[in-house]
Amino acid sequence: MAIEAIVGLGNPGEEYALTRHNAGFEVVDRVHRKLRGGEWLRAYRSLVARTRRGRQVVLAKPLTYMNRSGEAVGALITGEGLQPSQVLVVVDDVDLPLGSIRIRPSGGPGTHNGLRDVVARIGTGFPRLRVGVGGEHAAGDLADYVLSRFEEDEREAAEAMFERAADAAVMAVLEGVPAAMNRFNRVPAREGDATETTGGG
Repeated sequence: MAIEAIVGLGNPGEEYALTRHNAGFEVVDRVHRKLRGGEWLRAYRSLVARTRRGRQVVLAKPLTYMNRSGEAVGALITGEGLQPSQVLVVVDDVDLPLGSIRIRPSGGPGTHNGLRDVVARIGTGFPRLRVGVGGEHAAGDLADYVLSRFEEDEREAAEAMFERAADAAVMAVLEGVPAAMNRFNRVPAREGDATETTGGG
């Protein structure tokens, strides 16, 4: 089914802005810009905007805080009359290295508490776009790590990843999740190396 909504997971509030755990918000903000989204309004326990370029899609940033993300996603699905398969959820992934993204059509939540809450509310049958936030210091306290901001030497790579993830989300909307998987589920090439593909699944 066609993607009708994109939800970026994160925590509201200035104290959480630009943290690793808010990668979902960062990506949705860039999708909003690329698809000329309208004004952000409060609805479905989220900030919600609708795109104005191409097919209309609902964009959402939950205001429930990460561990209760499922409440917002569930409210959006009910309010818009959607199926879970029509909602692309964008989420940070500490198990992926910074710069990597992965799109999947469905699956379990892994260790991500926000994704766990979404799965508990709507099941596993929704596509997700995982955005890598892993770095050299990810082996410590993961709760503190994901709530930390990117190091100065990571910011350029993080920005490039957010843009690439937003492009992947736009492609999922316009051409479908399989097309986005085939194009974006690959390890970014190092300078001078050929791009290594990792498969579409």
